[in-house]
Amino acid sequence: MAGGTPPERSAVTVRLPVEVARGIEARIQGTGFRSVEEFVTFVLARLLESPTGEGFSEEDERKLRERLRSLGYID
Repeated sequence: MAGGTPPERSAVTVRLPVEVARGIEARIQGTGFRSVEEFVTFVLARLLESPTGEGFSEEDERKLRERLRSLGYID
């Protein structure tokens, strides 16, 4: 629906730590993402597109943990 308001969709609420939300807000500045919600929805939808439905490989998980640690999201 070009130029209009997107149609209503069913949704659920997910709570994020404030630090994570702020990190996402900083990360999406200057991108096409208009909100934390839009970014998180995009990332999770991409994750679900995995053709095997198995999610991350051990190597993918290791890389993700390293990235999250370098960003200060996990210890």
